[in-house]
Amino acid sequence: MDRKPEWLRKTYAADPNRDAVEALLEELNLNTVCREAHCPNYMECFASKTATFMILGTNCTRNCRFCNVRAGVPQPLDPQEPERTAEAVKRLGLRYAVITSVTRDDLPDGGASQFADVVEAIRRHSPDTATEVLVPDFKGSEDALARVADAKPSVISHNMETVAALYPAVRPQADYRRSLDLIRGIKQMNPDIRSKSGIMLGLGETKNQVTALFDDLRAAGCEFLTIGQYLAPSRAHHPVCAYVHPDQFAEYAEMAKEKGFSFVASAPFVRSSYHAGEALGL
Repeated sequence: MDRKPEWLRKTYAADPNRDAVEALLEELNLNTVCREAHCPNYMECFASKTATFMILGTNCTRNCRFCNVRAGVPQPLDPQEPERTAEAVKRLGLRYAVITSVTRDDLPDGGASQFADVVEAIRRHSPDTATEVLVPDFKGSEDALARVADAKPSVISHNMETVAALYPAVRPQADYRRSLDLIRGIKQMNPDIRSKSGIMLGLGETKNQVTALFDDLRAAGCEFLTIGQYLAPSRAHHPVCAYVHPDQFAEYAEMAKEKGFSFVASAPFVRSSYHAGEALGL
């Protein structure tokens, strides 16, 4: 693609809050998807004294072509990670905490128990904090999803990322129907937990494919939806096929609302955990 359009350029200024968040993460030896995935919003979020915690190490057992999180031999589970994450949430004073992870296909439960332990630790330390977990597909394990649901996070999210036709090129180790089944399972296991997903535009999808994905998500009971612009982390990743104009994002937002999503965030810089608490009015 040519140079990024004007609407995809950001400027940042020094901010003491950002330095404080960086120091806290280093002190508690915690990872964030903000840094690992090179999120374009991470400096803004750190400046607002918030972050999306990434548990289960920094090495992913998959190698999706859109993602900057590195693939490699996974690290051993850290039994103290839930308590340290809860400590960070408390010290940052978060009203809404988002926890995600690398994919851990090497673990029998895909890391579900660690997710649950983090949610439960946050509840002990910060009982008024709402929690969102952005989970992998757990290889389709209903038991793994049930372990997370039993911890009663406020929101369980699983990102579809792209349309069905692009899965072989963008998410070759994932399965479109398996991901939809996980989202469907959230409400079946606990109707009080809100279900959420996120997608990227600019990977080569068509409008009809996007609207078909909306329909599939609604049929699976998905309530919250985020839509953002794909930005290739490097030349080795899947190329950007289009820079989608903000007006198109606004149009998709209206279409998604008409299809019944109760909350939609759709704009070029939207990411699944960016301002995530807004979906619950926080």
